[in-house]
Amino acid sequence: MFKGEKPEQVLQIDPSNELRFTGPFTSAVTSYITLKNPSEKKVCYKIKTTAPKQYCVRPNSGTLDPMSSVEIAVSLQPQQGDFPSSENYKHKFMVQTMFAPDGDYDSDQLWKEITPDKLMDSKLKCVFSSGSEVPANQDCVKEAPVQEKKVTKSNKEEVLRLRKATREAREQSGDSAIGGGSANAQTLANMENNRVYLILGIFAVLFGILLGKFLL
Repeated sequence: MFKGEKPEQVLQIDPSNELRFTGPFTSAVTSYITLKNPSEKKVCYKIKTTAPKQYCVRPNSGTLDPMSSVEIAVSLQPQQGDFPSSENYKHKFMVQTMFAPDGDYDSDQLWKEITPDKLMDSKLKCVFSSGSEVPANQDCVKEAPVQEKKVTKSNKEEVLRLRKATREAREQSGDSAIGGGSANAQTLANMENNRVYLILGIFAVLFGILLGKFLL
């Protein structure tokens, strides 16, 4: 490692880049940072922020044993007025770590005496979300009812058209039936007349025969 170059962060930090807070922000909002020590040495850590009056961090410092982890609760205090503003997006957190010395030590004194070239730093920027963002596919969701209304209107017009066609077909069928009835009535009348003429003819023949016998 070159002189003045900081050592690489030994802890695994989650999240690694952004610390997200989701509103509403009228009450305290808490986000979490998980620190994991994958090394075989004890690691001292400390959490710092650019806006200490805005956040409550628990725990804000401590020591991690080898292969152990800790969850840090970061609480954004209740906000008023127009939040978040552009100034709030400048808020950042820094996780500072260093290897713990062997034996007993005073943690506070250790942090005072440590030189910057032995500190490992990781920075996280704050991101704020109101929780009411419109999903990317919401336009599609809104279009669905409109599409449904169009389909319903089309179906209604189709039903009305079919009903009209059915009604016209029935009317035409009724007219045909009336015309057919008149023709049948005329035919029956003609048959009845023919029957009368036939009976009269038979009576005429019989009357002629009887009259002939009487005259003879």
